[in-house]
Amino acid sequence: MSSLPGDHARKLTQERWQRLTEWPLVLAALAFLIAYAWSVLADIPSAKDQVQEAVMWAAWIMFAIDYVVNLSLASHRWRWFWTHLLDLFIVILPVLRPLRLLRLLAMVRLFHRFAGSAFRGRVLLYVGSYGTVIVVMAALAVLDVEQNVASSPIHSFGQALWWACVTITTVGYGDIVPITLTGRLIAVALMLGGIGIIATVAAALSSWLVQNVGAREARQENVTRQHIEELRRDIAELKELLERKAGVPGTSEIDP
Repeated sequence: MSSLPGDHARKLTQERWQRLTEWPLVLAALAFLIAYAWSVLADIPSAKDQVQEAVMWAAWIMFAIDYVVNLSLASHRWRWFWTHLLDLFIVILPVLRPLRLLRLLAMVRLFHRFAGSAFRGRVLLYVGSYGTVIVVMAALAVLDVEQNVASSPIHSFGQALWWACVTITTVGYGDIVPITLTGRLIAVALMLGGIGIIATVAAALSSWLVQNVGAREARQENVTRQHIEELRRDIAELKELLERKAGVPGTSEIDP
């Protein structure tokens, strides 16, 4: 039995690994999101939040292992490396001890993996789920950086959630706005995410319309072709009938 070529075998192994780790990574990211939400809503300082830190490091270890394994199994490692920089940032950022809200990139990474392999019929489901998670994440993140600033208008999750919904839809009422630099950077990222979601939905709907129009035209073309064939047969039968009556031998087919 001949063995598979090296690249193909590595690709199959990588696909099996991704299927195996899909749900563990989802559970790890969700556990972190819950711990992070509890930390923000309870307004617990990061230094004292041992539960959140433990969950974060556990999730980081899982994502780090997943990144190393995927990189080692990739057929073209440099190409995979440059096309998965977000995965690398997720692994590096916790080590550099950045703002804890940046660790929420792990959730974005999971949606990128799933959406990349989604069929068009499931795109809207993924977009809806993605938009919901992004809104909740942005609300938690902006509340995390704004709630302890006295002059900020965002001091509750309800206010933060309202701001996130308004911002992601690019409506921009301006009744609630973040005043810190980090909060405004979150707003910019959320607006870009909202534009991306709108573009994805528009592309999915356009693709669906083009497919339906194409299928309808194909059906119409088949019907027209059938009508032409029926007319050819009718003309052939009529020609044969006229030739028999006239006593002139001939063929029953129409000359091309």
